[in-house]
Amino acid sequence: QVQLVESGGGLVQPGGSLRLSCVASGSIARIYAMGWYRQALGKQRELVATITSGGTTNYADSVKGRFTISRDNAKNTVYLQMNSLIPEDTAVYYCKAEIVRWGYYRGNDYWGQGTQVTVSS
Repeated sequence: QVQLVESGGGLVQPGGSLRLSCVASGSIARIYAMGWYRQALGKQRELVATITSGGTTNYADSVKGRFTISRDNAKNTVYLQMNSLIPEDTAVYYCKAEIVRWGYYRGNDYWGQGTQVTVSS
């Protein structure tokens, strides 16, 4: 079994910052790409940022220059530092990781349960 658990969400004023964390645990042989996605009320889930196992990053245009994704491979953890938050960033943020389980040769995508981020004054 594999589990992803996010933390760090909450209520923040416009212009503020939050740091999200996502820890993967379980029968993990290897983790490839990890990423953050978000889903605002009434909208489709969208990509926020991804990072490969080698550290190559990719960002949605809407968060470039404000958000930073990073990972600690030794801790099976991915982070999302969010600065200069705006109300449009309000959403449930989900972590996703491509994970190869012990005894398997191919990876599958696993999702966390989501953490709410609300940007409001």
